[in-house]
Amino acid sequence: MRSARNKILTAFAGVAVLVGAGGLAYEKFDFRHRMRAHAGAISGGSPARGEARFISYGCGGCHAMKHIPHAVGGVGPKLDGVALQAMIAGRLSNNPDNMRLWIRAPQSVSPGTAMPNLGVTERDARDISAFLYSRPD
Repeated sequence: MRSARNKILTAFAGVAVLVGAGGLAYEKFDFRHRMRAHAGAISGGSPARGEARFISYGCGGCHAMKHIPHAVGGVGPKLDGVALQAMIAGRLSNNPDNMRLWIRAPQSVSPGTAMPNLGVTERDARDISAFLYSRPD
């Protein structure tokens, strides 16, 4: 009798763990979904297009980011969590207008910086900004 009871309690505990893990996974998904929507709204861009533009402009050659193909560079700072930083390049308040300015014309903000002017269009800068702001970590 006791063995059957232990099996039932173990089964309930297993179900509780699975339900809890599912809830945590949903919360993480929901948080990321809300973060992407917020990033798009404040920047006027698309995080999905921004990720593609980040890759196509070769940003990962200088900057590292988790889970982004070829973003393994060590010249510039890691960009994971840039949305939560107070400053951009140590010179600009972190807001969407300044992020676009930095992405489009870093040499005008900080002459001689290692970050080159890449000819990023206004739309691409909005999208890259949205992508960067969509990644809290």
